[in-house]
Amino acid sequence: MSLQPQKERSALAAIDPARLRVIKRAALFLLGPFYFLYIAFVPLLCGKRQGFRGWYWPLVKRACSRLLWLLSIRTEMTQADRAALAADTNSIIVINHRSHLDGFALMDVMPDAKWITFAAKKELCDAVLLSRGFKGAGLVEIDRKSGAVALEKLTEAVRAMPERRSVVLFPEGTRTSSESLGTFKAGAVIVARATGRTIRPIVIHASDALMPRDKHLPKSGTIRVEVLPSFTCDHSVSVDEDVDRLRNEMVTVFDAGLSK
Repeated sequence: MSLQPQKERSALAAIDPARLRVIKRAALFLLGPFYFLYIAFVPLLCGKRQGFRGWYWPLVKRACSRLLWLLSIRTEMTQADRAALAADTNSIIVINHRSHLDGFALMDVMPDAKWITFAAKKELCDAVLLSRGFKGAGLVEIDRKSGAVALEKLTEAVRAMPERRSVVLFPEGTRTSSESLGTFKAGAVIVARATGRTIRPIVIHASDALMPRDKHLPKSGTIRVEVLPSFTCDHSVSVDEDVDRLRNEMVTVFDAGLSK
């Protein structure tokens, strides 16, 4: 009997025949750079046009979905969770971080009715070829050298967002290789308290089984995405207590998924 965890065996079940996987990956290596360069350069030409974000984000979303398809990676989310996300407003989204696939998986399952953006470190926003696209698409620039300044800029950006758009934050701060979730930073709770937004927790399962931390080419398989009920901060308790409560709710769902 295999000693491999059940969740890992399920996630690693290949979704395409071996020959098709080879063809898809060959197409990705040969044609992918041209397609994704096109995605990156579009903002250089159209970034200042009116309504740019309205059509650029769906373009990026389709690019994420096509990348996962070429990698023979499937995402799963229940219809109830899709409906909850489609109706979600005035929130900050927090997700656990297991691998480089997490952001792509989230974009793939996100309903068209829900707009999201990400917080990106300042170094990426300063890159010549990427800065116009990132800024034009509405990414929130974060300078990690000063936590106070970063929180202030993030809070200002969230206040300025329309209700249907949410910024996505990784409360663990980095990819986590522990069996369960890592320690949460307080940023999402602090910004939610300051802006009056709720927090929408999302748990990603098994992305690390497909692409462990020390690997650069993912395996074929399935990533499952689970949406939790909205989390409302409790101003009668400390920030740390709210952070612990948020983490505990996400840990309960994540740990339950280890046996699925």
